Amino acid sequence: MMQQRLTRRHFLKISAYGAGSAVLSVGLSGCGDDDNDATTGITARFDHGVASGDPTTNALILWTRVTPETDGEVTVSWEVATDRDFTQLVTTGSTVTDASRDYTVKVDAAALESGQSYFYRFKSGETYSATGHGKTLPVGAVDSVRFGVVSCANYPAGHFHAYRGIAEESLDAVLHLGDYLYEYGQGGYATEDAAALGREVQPAHELLSLSDYRTRYAQYRTDPDLQAAHAAHAFIAVWDDHEIANDAWREGAENHNEGEGEYDVRQVAALQAYFEWLPIRPPGNEAVSDTIYRSFAFGDLVGLHMLDTRVIGRDQQLDYGLYLDPATGAFDAERFVAEVSDPNRTLLGAEQLTWLQGTLLSDTATWQVLGQQILMGRMVLPAAIATQQMSIQEFADLAYVAQLAQRAQAGDTLTQEEQAYLIANAHRLTPEVIAALQLPSIPYNLDAWDGYAYEREVVLGTALAANANLVVLAGDTHNAWANNLSDIEGKPVGVEFATASVSSPGLEEYLGIAPEEVEATEAGIVSLVSGLEYLNAADRGYMTVTFTADKAEASWQFVRDIKSAEYALEPARAYAASVTAGNKQLDTL
Repeated sequence: MMQQRLTRRHFLKISAYGAGSAVLSVGLSGCGDDDNDATTGITARFDHGVASGDPTTNALILWTRVTPETDGEVTVSWEVATDRDFTQLVTTGSTVTDASRDYTVKVDAAALESGQSYFYRFKSGETYSATGHGKTLPVGAVDSVRFGVVSCANYPAGHFHAYRGIAEESLDAVLHLGDYLYEYGQGGYATEDAAALGREVQPAHELLSLSDYRTRYAQYRTDPDLQAAHAAHAFIAVWDDHEIANDAWREGAENHNEGEGEYDVRQVAALQAYFEWLPIRPPGNEAVSDTIYRSFAFGDLVGLHMLDTRVIGRDQQLDYGLYLDPATGAFDAERFVAEVSDPNRTLLGAEQLTWLQGTLLSDTATWQVLGQQILMGRMVLPAAIATQQMSIQEFADLAYVAQLAQRAQAGDTLTQEEQAYLIANAHRLTPEVIAALQLPSIPYNLDAWDGYAYEREVVLGTALAANANLVVLAGDTHNAWANNLSDIEGKPVGVEFATASVSSPGLEEYLGIAPEEVEATEAGIVSLVSGLEYLNAADRGYMTVTFTADKAEASWQFVRDIKSAEYALEPARAYAASVTAGNKQLDTL
């Protein structure tokens, strides 16, 4: 069993207050709406929109938040109907919210029909909220299932146009794979244009307390594009690191230090706010929990398994600095391989891994889909690139010079152009450069599954044993990817589709890629990484994935300019990739 931590005591305490809890709604209320605020007299607005999420075959979580004119208890009623005009009501009710739950309202609307679209709205006094829409899960034979996939929305980095695109798609559900918000303060990550865009974050400082996280969620949820996406579709969400702090792991985070107090306290505050503000169904009897892995069955077609790769099981990330000799720059590959492959090193944790293995082995749906945060494919690059000693362009150029030198030394005949290029560039082949070119290929991102190699093999081995049609969905990197997944012996296991970010900058900033070098860099990385079939290294956007009995197809859509208030897609950069059931590898692109 997973070790019980301090956070468990905090969660039990939070649960006693009912933070993030859902009110059960099973039918039509006998009370009218005219006197909903008779006991309080407090009027309120719906400034933060509505949302639905965590569908089952007979229920949907419904969410809103009220902004009261004065502090105190506010009575909020709701209606659920099969038509947008609310003439065919199926469930209604009312509840009271207050400051203890940040004036949020969460309803578990039950006794619904499977595979059905529903419309819902809330009311406070004489004020109605916007109308929202969501679908329950289907049962039995299903022809197709279509997901929208998003992650990594950084408010100060630019406009949330990807959410606008998602709102306009026809979908069964939206999968949010984490980094719903970012914890940095003003002047932090990706804030260069925030003031000019009118998108400076609140509070101005880094998020540490419950009040801080609540304030940031409230700001995000005023964004009209995010409100539109939530109103249009039910969300199925998991957190990543920035809902707490950058590069979070089980007992800490890169962006947390001793001067910021106990990490446990910060984590609990962050997760309480998450449960309050997201349409996620609290597990069991706990209103707030650190356990969010769960499954959704879309009839006989898709088994969707949402994972937590961040909070409950992750060991601390490895650091390449530990394996580089500070005097010579030599990389201790043998030690690195041993430690990254340590069978005791965990990402999911024993409890979640056991659950996932049992689920994959028992689920009979045509497609087994993992909705999770980080890249599972092996992103292995030459060490000089992975450790940022060289850019991809510089590495490719120097490797070409070294290749010409080797050919000349072996007596091969070089063309006149090759001879001229070698003479002009031979001086660049210093002993340090030659040593860097000879370093082994290593993962570029140890925060991903590459840093937890043993557990990845367990998951892939289980999928093989189940003969599953495995599709892994990922976010986190801010870029779009399509990977073939294979085990350590090279056996094909499945595919991975990863979405670009909503607004956070990606490899174009991390690697310093100039706009005119983007396509060449993308092609270069694809050629260097075994199993990688597609990469978009510079655009923001979203992904849709459509499943039928025969095929799973991912389609990437990219927005034109997140710095402009005008929403537009960039069709020239759109892309699609697919896998045929039973093939376990991407179809020819």
